[in-house]
Amino acid sequence: MLRVHFSELDLARLRMAVRPDALWETALSFHRLRENRAESVYGKWRSEARNRLNGEARLLAPLIPSRGYFPDFLTPAEGIFGCDAAMSALRAVPGERLHAELAGLPGARSLPGWIRDLAQGERQPLDRLIATLRAYYQAVVAPYWPHIQARIEADRAARGRALLDGGADGLLASLPPTMRWRAPVLEVDYPVDRDLWLNGRGLLLLPSFFCRGTPVTLRNPELTPVLVYPVEHTRRGPAPRPEQRPAVAPGSARTLGKLVGQTRSAVLLEVGGGCTTSELARRVGVSLASASQHASVLREAGLVHTLRQGGAVLHTLTPLGAALLRGGVPGERVFGAPAPLPAVATSGRGLSGRG
Repeated sequence: MLRVHFSELDLARLRMAVRPDALWETALSFHRLRENRAESVYGKWRSEARNRLNGEARLLAPLIPSRGYFPDFLTPAEGIFGCDAAMSALRAVPGERLHAELAGLPGARSLPGWIRDLAQGERQPLDRLIATLRAYYQAVVAPYWPHIQARIEADRAARGRALLDGGADGLLASLPPTMRWRAPVLEVDYPVDRDLWLNGRGLLLLPSFFCRGTPVTLRNPELTPVLVYPVEHTRRGPAPRPEQRPAVAPGSARTLGKLVGQTRSAVLLEVGGGCTTSELARRVGVSLASASQHASVLREAGLVHTLRQGGAVLHTLTPLGAALLRGGVPGERVFGAPAPLPAVATSGRGLSGRG
């Protein structure tokens, strides 16, 4: 178990990540890529991703073992701003830190020569690592980014509602069952026994698409505290690549009404930043059953994502739904949101964990 210790100042500094983190998703997707489960959760993605890789997995395997610790420098805080910002931060990692964190890998003495050179602070191996991570991200993560973003936006909406209703206590109590809030300690299922004292620094909660089962955190207690946890996956078919969907040419609100019907257009407008089915029915002026049916159709079309929260369901817009409402961004190619993926079965933390 991981025990995260909060003070009053830490509760005041509790925050949610504003978007997916490019390198956390990259590192955790590498764990999913090497699994051989017969599943529809990541199955189609896995087969497509393996076909698009060109040696990157072989190079990354020693740095990101299939279980246990991988170096903290692979997931810099700048990953929240995208791949380019993360790579710039990785390029600036001091050689002393590279050496210290690489020494923590299992079998450090038998690592490939280029990684041993990286541990000595040589820049050419670092350039090779950055190029490999970038190529892997572009092949395996970037094509699914709208789908990843939709899942994380839905989770953020649920946590935001919990925060509004119950403050920091409500937010922490709303987290998945692998995390249990027993003030002032957040107990987290973890492969080892560990305490994390926040000491007034607060905690960044980072929902992740590729995190499976139990949460992940940084090994170095001196780094800015972050807790990465899995988002909920609904029981639906696997996601196609976004490029396989046709581009959408959104029009005005009137045109949208002609496209999907006036009532359904109103439902889409009222979903906005997130609402429950009962709130949706009240806003649109339809029955609860009608609101549920309209939301279901919009969900099937990839415009709305639905997340169960306690005894209610929370509806949020997908990137495509939001693009339709704002009339599109000039020059932006908008793809249909990939179909939601089935739920992830809870599994042990050790498969994708950090020490």
